[in-house]
Amino acid sequence: MFVEKIDPTPIQRIGEYLNGNAFFIKRDDLIPISFGGNKARKAVLFFNDIRSKGCDSVITYGSSSSNHCRIISNIAASEGLPCYIISPLENSRQTSNSKMTEIFGAKVIRCPISEVKDTISNHIEILKTRGNNPYFIQGGGHGNLGTQAYVDAYNEIKDYEDDAGFHFDYIFFASGTGTTQAGLVCGQIINGDDRKIVGISISRRNPFGKQVVFNSVNDYLSSKGMGEVKIDDVCFIDDYVLDGYGSYSPAILKTIKRILIQDGIPLDTTYTGKAFWGMKEYIKKNEISGKNILFIHTGGVPLFFDDLEEITKE
Repeated sequence: MFVEKIDPTPIQRIGEYLNGNAFFIKRDDLIPISFGGNKARKAVLFFNDIRSKGCDSVITYGSSSSNHCRIISNIAASEGLPCYIISPLENSRQTSNSKMTEIFGAKVIRCPISEVKDTISNHIEILKTRGNNPYFIQGGGHGNLGTQAYVDAYNEIKDYEDDAGFHFDYIFFASGTGTTQAGLVCGQIINGDDRKIVGISISRRNPFGKQVVFNSVNDYLSSKGMGEVKIDDVCFIDDYVLDGYGSYSPAILKTIKRILIQDGIPLDTTYTGKAFWGMKEYIKKNEISGKNILFIHTGGVPLFFDDLEEITKE
């Protein structure tokens, strides 16, 4: 699976109607690598780096629901690289993602979340003592390469606007480990655009959640020789995390069912469905009307099937 670059993903208008706004979705779930998503965008850049450095094994971190771990283990398997995943015991239920990770032959090492950092360090050292040249990828594809992936996606959005002859006033998406949002914010800053980029948190609370995105933005800009931004330039909304990662409500299930029936687009309860519901609540709360609104589908399609039985009950 030798992929050096992601082709631009389609943007489609959907039938959602709320306060006279026009809604569009950027379909990063259609990236043709293992069900796509934002983690596929990031992984392509990481594996380009892996090849350039001659690394012979990959180690990363993520829960059993992790889209990141599915993508990394799939590409590693396709290229014949051993893949090691450190996974917290506190979130180790079987999911479609974890089943595929097993199919891809990744070695999953489970430990308490409090021991994750030490476990990662220990296994990197073990691989080195065996004569391997391991490559570590932070959970969720965090870091400047992950941020770069969504600077690139932002440029795709700009190209779409130029071709279509109109402007998105808002961009919404599920915000998790932070680099998707950081990349979009950096893209906006680099291009000097006037719009609002709103990350809907799927688990983290403020001030920590916003701080992580803020740090990622400034790390990337610093690497490009650009000045820092203010933390108020980051819009990270934690009003809709409910009980944290993986939690959902009947309203989220109804939202997923509606978008599936209306537009044929699958969302999931952990990431995109939660964020889409949060976006709508944010729009109502802030009385946003008559705007062009883009929602980025950041993937997670396998997780849609994990909750399909619950969705059908709504």
